[in-house]
Amino acid sequence: MNTIAKNKIIKDDVLARGSEIEGAQAINMTRPLLKWAGGKTQLLGEIIPKIPRKYGRFIEPFFGGGAVFFAVHPTGGIIADSNPELVNLYRSVAADVEGVMAQLRRYENTEEVFYAARALDVAKLSNVEAAARTIFLNRTCFNGLYRVNKSGQFNVPFGRYKNPKIIDEDALKAASALLSNTTIICGDYKTVLKENAQTGDFIFLDPPYLPVSEYADFKRYTKEQFYEEDHVELAAEVKRLHELGCHVILTNSNHPLVHEQYRKFAVEVVQTKRYISCNGKGRTGEDVIVTVPPKQRFNLRLVPAPLPQQAMQYPSTRYMGSKNKLLAEIWAVASQFEFDTALDLFSGSGVVGYMLKSHGKAVVSNDYMAMSATFSKAMIENNEITLSQTEALALLEPKNTIDRFVETKFQGLYFSDDDNRLIDIVRANIKAVKNPYKRAIAMSALIRACLKKRPRGIFTYVGHRYDDGRKDLLMTFRAQFLEAVDMVNAAVFDNGKKNKARNGDAMTLQNRESGLVYIDPPYYSPLSDNEYVRRYHFVEGLARDWQGVEIQEHTLTKKFKSYPTPFSSRKGAAEAFDMLFKRFRESVLVVSYSSNSQPTLDEMVAIMAKHKSHVEVVPVDYKYSIGNQGSKVGDNKNDVQEYIFVGY
Repeated sequence: MNTIAKNKIIKDDVLARGSEIEGAQAINMTRPLLKWAGGKTQLLGEIIPKIPRKYGRFIEPFFGGGAVFFAVHPTGGIIADSNPELVNLYRSVAADVEGVMAQLRRYENTEEVFYAARALDVAKLSNVEAAARTIFLNRTCFNGLYRVNKSGQFNVPFGRYKNPKIIDEDALKAASALLSNTTIICGDYKTVLKENAQTGDFIFLDPPYLPVSEYADFKRYTKEQFYEEDHVELAAEVKRLHELGCHVILTNSNHPLVHEQYRKFAVEVVQTKRYISCNGKGRTGEDVIVTVPPKQRFNLRLVPAPLPQQAMQYPSTRYMGSKNKLLAEIWAVASQFEFDTALDLFSGSGVVGYMLKSHGKAVVSNDYMAMSATFSKAMIENNEITLSQTEALALLEPKNTIDRFVETKFQGLYFSDDDNRLIDIVRANIKAVKNPYKRAIAMSALIRACLKKRPRGIFTYVGHRYDDGRKDLLMTFRAQFLEAVDMVNAAVFDNGKKNKARNGDAMTLQNRESGLVYIDPPYYSPLSDNEYVRRYHFVEGLARDWQGVEIQEHTLTKKFKSYPTPFSSRKGAAEAFDMLFKRFRESVLVVSYSSNSQPTLDEMVAIMAKHKSHVEVVPVDYKYSIGNQGSKVGDNKNDVQEYIFVGY
């Protein structure tokens, strides 16, 4: 969606968000009082979504026309500008809007009146007279510019507009109500921020832009100039605010110096229109929006929190990304919050959802992989049903019509002919099982047997070149299946809660009332793929009975087309996280992600901070095992930090 389209819906978005922004009023979107070179009205659609949902105070020290302030409508904010005429205008509107409007009614839109007003000595005027003069000149001068010469005298010529709106009573009265609850300061931005900014505050910075063309010199808002060295000083102040724990959004031109100074933060380039330009061909440009999250203090600690014995009953399965080795750390974080319900949004192996069930939580377990949903159906949603030994043995005997699909389609690829034949027998018999939980137990056992009988437990290659003689590989398929049934049965227990297994796209799951939402999506890295279906297509096919999938016959592994996922690209992952955090912003968010993945730590914090007032990051040293064979073990590429992001 382009900037213009976003601005068509920004008012509704602001009103909807207003009640969610701490200290904000969702009464109305107040209009700015002035036309302003560099005003941010056209960028509201880009800026507003980046503002955190909750923050301390709103502070804007380069106020100018104040488009963002008037759109957000914060209560108890702090605005400042080094331009004394501007500050007097806003203070006067706050204190005596009727007096300002009375003075405005005295002005007429004529060239004679304009130049007479421009020639007035502001020092000899009352506050309301000076405020009215500022508004009148702004509304009637050329292009609404505010520009002064080196002596500080307003020097913009008459605009020759037929019917400019000199007095906008509705806007003035709305602004007065808002400004009356706002601290208005005349001063340098550095002083304003050092004296007022506190941890948790949101600060919007819209300094005079760095020039990018010969026509870009519209930064003379006061007689003082804002040079490149000033922008370097500003960047240093932004870094101080970051360290202090403030949320910061900064706008500027798309200039190399901006990218250099803010390279550690998220810098987004947006297309803009230059409504104030002496060159008609130059009325387009590029701005940047820099989003700076508060630096995290890591206040949360990995407080020892023992896992119940029941949590240890979950059958271990060789599954990429399984959090089996991180259960203690995840619970150590989650246990610091009070919650009765939990949503495991990307359940994967199911081990985290099962652990939460073991702690007495009502769990909804979701995954787009049918095999993962099958595990959850058998051991999380299921509270009491087991599969007897007699029933398990019966599944190994041919008694239903066998389609020989695996035996023919996958001959010589993964398993022996005998094992393929046995898989087809079990498949046929599972279809005839009426009880859904017994059916899920049987399919879970079949999938686990297949994973255990494969070297490395994946299906990205054929043959047995990684066969290392492990016990699992020496066991018969029959023995693996029966062992798996016993282990799944042992994992079945009643936690006294109604739990649910869901097979669906996490991105389409509607908001459910959940005290805690655990998010462990595929990790995106440009150095490796996160395609679970590619690694597990055979067992996913078993779970789906190859229904609704398209096998790619030309491939050696007979894989089927992958499910599209937003986590396959850096941009897609960032947008997906933003969507999920927004959807589940009322819940405690616990997110697992890796130090070698993207978005980066700072980017993830910034995304989460848009929707949660507190964001913590708990780093955990971790070593990956899947896919790190041979030389990779020695080069430390598998030594990473697993991050647990917490939003509350």
